[in-house]
Amino acid sequence: MPLRLLLLNWRDLQHPEAGGAEKYLVEIAEGLAARGHDVTFRTSWYPGSLHNETVNGVHYVRRGGKYTIYPRALAAQLGRRHRADIVVDVQNGVPYLTPLIRRGPVVNLVHHVHREQWPVIFPGRVASVGWWLESRLAPRIYRRQQYVAVSDATRRELGGLGITPERVDIIHNGTDLVSLDGIEKTAHPSIVVLGRLVPQKRVDLAIEATGRLREIFPDLTLTIAGTGWWEPQLRDLVEELDLVDRVHFAGHVSQEEKHQLLARSWVQALPSLKEGWGLVIVEAGIHGTPTVAFREAGGTADAIRDGETGILTDEGLEAFTEGLASLLGDDALRHDMGTQAAEWARRFSWGQAIDRWEELLSRAVRR
Repeated sequence: MPLRLLLLNWRDLQHPEAGGAEKYLVEIAEGLAARGHDVTFRTSWYPGSLHNETVNGVHYVRRGGKYTIYPRALAAQLGRRHRADIVVDVQNGVPYLTPLIRRGPVVNLVHHVHREQWPVIFPGRVASVGWWLESRLAPRIYRRQQYVAVSDATRRELGGLGITPERVDIIHNGTDLVSLDGIEKTAHPSIVVLGRLVPQKRVDLAIEATGRLREIFPDLTLTIAGTGWWEPQLRDLVEELDLVDRVHFAGHVSQEEKHQLLARSWVQALPSLKEGWGLVIVEAGIHGTPTVAFREAGGTADAIRDGETGILTDEGLEAFTEGLASLLGDDALRHDMGTQAAEWARRFSWGQAIDRWEELLSRAVRR
């Protein structure tokens, strides 16, 4: 039976600061729309965007900004501007709190818990308020609702907030099976970092690691793909460490350019403080590029099979640098991990994820 779906997320995939969370939701939205469901994606407006448009069967409604998107989304539901059989609230730290104004079913999608990120992004009391919203208020408001997490790590974290595992379905990210014939690895050692340039992604650690590794690998390069408000500080660090000739800021890249970068690079660095899954890990894996990430960064421990498809390190610059060095300096190990990473990545398909979402949403509406 076709369903009327309302998805609430603070960004869509075309937003200048979009990332893996947006990629995930758009893939699910378009997949469900292709199966005959009526899908509305309500999100924030950004310069150059349209307030209303339909793309690949998904109806986009863009109203409000980074913070006002939340009250405006609730007001729209109160005003019955969205008549949905079920609502999916994407909780990127801040909850939409739809159950306060809706009697019908609501699903809360959580990529990861933001405990460590609040004090990095916001100062003092603001961080405390944000963490209270996420850890205390949201579990109470959604206490009768279904949750979806993208990794086992996130489900465990939700359990720490009092949300029982029985109420949390895990639906992993899929993988774009992109074939790039003729793309070869760079002739020199190369690292790629892909993501938003914001403090919690800790791209500065990849830059500092490159500085430490230049004595071992004299022709090592680092490519940073992505944009964000932290870019000026990162550029200052590159100049301070005298790495201007080694570090390239690629800016915003297209999907094709992204996959070309991942395919050419020897290793991907993911120094992020927290990831729900780490979509770029399996995207790199498709091209035989292993990833180095932190073990305690959440979903990275699910997306990487440590010692097989990549390396998980302890916290800290020294451990992260050692992880990169071990792959850059051992051709056989890097090739073997790349081969296994490609095999591992092929296990995750968007079709399977859409199947799981369709079944879950239909079940929730029947209830």
